Amino acid sequence: MKHLPLFLLLIVMPMTAQDSITTNVVRNAETMIGLRFSEADRESLLGDVQGQRESFGRLRAVPLPNSIVPSLLFNPIPFGKIIPQRKSIVAPAGVKDAPLPESDERIAFASVGELALWIRTKRLSSERLTRIYLDRIKRYQPMLQCIVTVTESLAIAQAQRADREIAAGKYRGPLHGIPYGAKDLLSTKMYPTTWGSVPYRTQQFSEDATVITKLEEAGAVLIAKTALGELAWGDVWFGGKSKNPWDTTQGSSGSSAGSASGTAAGLFAFSIGSETYGSIVSPSTRCGVTGLRPTYGRVSRYGAMALSWSMDKIGPICRTVEDCALVLQAIAGPDPKDQTLYDMPFVYEPKRTELKGLRIGYLKSDLDSAKSGKQFNDAVLEQLRALGAVLIPVELPAFPVDDIAIMLSAESAAAFDELTRSGKDDLLVRQIKNAWPNSFRASRFITAVEYIQASRVRQLLIQEMERTMRWIDVYVGPSLEGNSLLLTNLTGHPSITVPSGFTSAGHPVSITFTGQLFGEGTLLSVAKKYQDATGHHVKHPVLP
Repeated sequence: MKHLPLFLLLIVMPMTAQDSITTNVVRNAETMIGLRFSEADRESLLGDVQGQRESFGRLRAVPLPNSIVPSLLFNPIPFGKIIPQRKSIVAPAGVKDAPLPESDERIAFASVGELALWIRTKRLSSERLTRIYLDRIKRYQPMLQCIVTVTESLAIAQAQRADREIAAGKYRGPLHGIPYGAKDLLSTKMYPTTWGSVPYRTQQFSEDATVITKLEEAGAVLIAKTALGELAWGDVWFGGKSKNPWDTTQGSSGSSAGSASGTAAGLFAFSIGSETYGSIVSPSTRCGVTGLRPTYGRVSRYGAMALSWSMDKIGPICRTVEDCALVLQAIAGPDPKDQTLYDMPFVYEPKRTELKGLRIGYLKSDLDSAKSGKQFNDAVLEQLRALGAVLIPVELPAFPVDDIAIMLSAESAAAFDELTRSGKDDLLVRQIKNAWPNSFRASRFITAVEYIQASRVRQLLIQEMERTMRWIDVYVGPSLEGNSLLLTNLTGHPSITVPSGFTSAGHPVSITFTGQLFGEGTLLSVAKKYQDATGHHVKHPVLP
């Protein structure tokens, strides 16, 4: 650690009795927090500050694995908001019956709905489908670097069990026998869970994450642990850089990098990703797939690596909107191991949803001022109007969302406190300024007072966002430009990102629909109407 700056060594190394806090130390600290005290004030607080530092030492002596959540829980529900307590209804539109394709490649790129039809009617076995995907993984993984661990033996065993159950008349539902990839921040008891990071590459847990368990109960087949940008940032991990299958000179974006890349490349039928600030939206955009970020509190995070307890969300990355609905149905719902969940109904009835009867907003300023792809945004609005939508211009609340995001910085630094204090952050692959090691260190200078103040401003944002959403059911906006991405991650609103076209270079572009809290059913139904009318999602990359 000798190369670290002195002020960082004061954090990483334990203080000793000789490292006394003086008024000069306090004066220098005032510069960092933007306050100025008198000399008498500094003298007066020395004893308290020294006592606080001693408290820090005693607290640090208590083991705190990443799985321990804070006692303060984030609540995204605005004051007075009443969410209808009706029974969950999932009535998918379904797919047209079609013969099983002769081509393995065509099978590999089929939707979950299509695959489920062929498996249920015994035209396709789960084992054959699993072996198709395993063959593609062996062929394309060296190029794409999107998988950390191939769970081949488990996948074959689960597929064979699915075939036996279906043959015996025990059909579990549309995910039965369907292979999927899980972002490698979800614990699996039979395989390492690496978090994409060198210090954790041999880490193994004794139980599966709740999402993994729920998918197993639905009969899904775990075929791969997918790569994530190291500790959920970007697309670079200890095994390389996950690639965009449409253009392998590009990374697949992050941090659900491997999940999006592998789904787009036809290495599995769907995948599980997670988002704190763009980690489903961004790689779904880059890789031309459909990504659902559910409402905060919809899907259990038990067994998932924590980055920000008040912002982390787990959701599906699929080929179609309806596939996302089928996966959400399986993974959503209560879990006694996760206190942040809300038992809210999921009502998805696309056949009964008409755009004419909905209030659909659009972020006019963001769409008009988009630096890239304005023609695609205009085409989206034109298509929605052609489908009967009456579009309402919407402006999001004007709040300093980048500044509220110090909460994410502080929580991530707390989640990886021991990594920083041990000096093992030096082992992380990315050591530039805009990477975790530097962020974790800098975030230690965010005071508890400012964290709480940011939380209070966030509360105001939640209330104001509710006033905005009161007039609309869904709104559409740019996936990555403007404030919507960060703002809605702070407020906990759900979104779905779908392909909206391709550039002249053949790169996918996307649009994002955002819905009411726990309004995934309407959100998905609207996005499905658009997706079905355009067909961008049925295109797939041609790999050598």
